[in-house]
Amino acid sequence: MNNKPAPATVLLIDDHPMIRTGLKQLIGMDDRLKVIGEAGNGADGVLLAEQNDYDLILLDLHMPGMNGLETLEQLRAIDARGRIVVFSVSDYEDDVIRALKRGADGYLLKDMEPEALLNSLHRAAAGEMVLSETLPPLLAASLRQQRPKELPDIDRLTARERDILKLVAMGLSNKLIARRLCISESTVKVHVKHMLKKLQMKSRVEAAVWSLQNGYS
Repeated sequence: MNNKPAPATVLLIDDHPMIRTGLKQLIGMDDRLKVIGEAGNGADGVLLAEQNDYDLILLDLHMPGMNGLETLEQLRAIDARGRIVVFSVSDYEDDVIRALKRGADGYLLKDMEPEALLNSLHRAAAGEMVLSETLPPLLAASLRQQRPKELPDIDRLTARERDILKLVAMGLSNKLIARRLCISESTVKVHVKHMLKKLQMKSRVEAAVWSLQNGYS
């Protein structure tokens, strides 16, 4: 009897055929992932996401016509089930921050080593937020420039809020945090809200980056 789990299904949205071909070849070497859809532009990608459920959507940022950010917004508008990870050549901080603020579940750079890319895709499919290793310092520097006020005080958090901060820093969704801590998803949402307020932060992305940079993860 074969109890091996089904591979995570992947949709590729990228206007470069060679990139899509290379990704399909790389992912095809891993039996835990399977490309079952591809699109050469954002509009076709959104249509495929409406027609099928994918576990993971790998999205290029700079495409002609509907760009990656617009495509991301459309995918969120149709409530696409899959985790959406931007896959781009751009490490420009504004691109990264805009993508995360618009709902991306990760941001990976196209110059990643193949093994690191596959590992990140596995983690993304499992529900984690994924970032190329060069991006957290960049994001932290940007956030520091944007927020010149007093530093967050970790001592204001309760023990439960600290636990949740650590899991947020790991990139886990509210659903996965709830499962890990054996509490309801609605309770996690309340704790996250209080945690952000006490740390004077606007988003869980900001909290995650700050936590990673300050050794609280």
